Amino acid sequence: MRTFFNVEDLGNLHTALTEAQEVKNNRFGYQQLGKNKTLLMIFFNNSLRTRLSTQKAALNLGMNVIVLDVNAGAWKLETERGVIMDGDKSEHLLEAIPVMGCYCDIIGIRSFAGLSDRDYDYAETIVNQFVKYSGRPVFAMETATVHPLQAFADLITIEEHKQTQHPKVVLSWAPHCRALPQAVPNSFAQWMNAADVNFVITQPKGYELDPKFTGNAEILYDQKKALEDADFVYAKNWSCPGVKNKNDYGKILSKDMDWTIDTRHMSWTNNGYFMHCLPVRRGLIVSDDVIESDHSLVIPEAANREISAEVVIKRLLESL
Repeated sequence: MRTFFNVEDLGNLHTALTEAQEVKNNRFGYQQLGKNKTLLMIFFNNSLRTRLSTQKAALNLGMNVIVLDVNAGAWKLETERGVIMDGDKSEHLLEAIPVMGCYCDIIGIRSFAGLSDRDYDYAETIVNQFVKYSGRPVFAMETATVHPLQAFADLITIEEHKQTQHPKVVLSWAPHCRALPQAVPNSFAQWMNAADVNFVITQPKGYELDPKFTGNAEILYDQKKALEDADFVYAKNWSCPGVKNKNDYGKILSKDMDWTIDTRHMSWTNNGYFMHCLPVRRGLIVSDDVIESDHSLVIPEAANREISAEVVIKRLLESL
């Protein structure tokens, strides 16, 4: 494995989940793989769980870790070709990338969507330049359109808590005060489609995710109907993906608080578990009572970010 952006990159999902449990039971058992190897973690955006969990995973594997905050500790980078660099950007990404590759063995990159140009975001312009020019294996720590480490951790968490062989998993849009990318729901949809679950997506009209991610999921605009008998409820906000109307890409089309997950919503489920990637806006995405209940999995999800990252980095090390 040389790159990790999508569920297909991991191969057989059952094998990956089995490996995740093996790693969880023996986190420090593979340190020979990482000895004298260096992971470079590059952040174009802020991070808490991704930074801590990925760095911890690399340390578990015996690696050295370098963390670069592009917007805080480096020259401002130009990303476009054909420009005259007479502004405040001192270095071009096309020189910076191969230089970064000189100092490491594996690269993890985090770069959010700009939410102004759908074509630019969905082409994954920045991360694909790292794949092309770094000469190193590259994995996503969240990109403009995907967050596979989160989705893998979510699936591990579902596997650990499911009460039936084929649970019903519902991805529900929820309101937010800011326009957010579609990376988390895109990856969650992609991974749930590949998993052995009954997968349903519910959102207001206009928030349809890209079909290349939603796949065969059942799409419902009636949240109550979608949540009926759900075993897992994954709440997440996302801005308009621009599928139906490209001009609406990145916009907030609704702030309907009726979509906020509270105890009434959870009462429609099959004593379901609540899930969210964090950070979460209480009172907008979810009520205090739900996120603090014994059926909230937000902390186990976050803990499993270490495990998903370790499996991925382990496989990348094995490919060197």
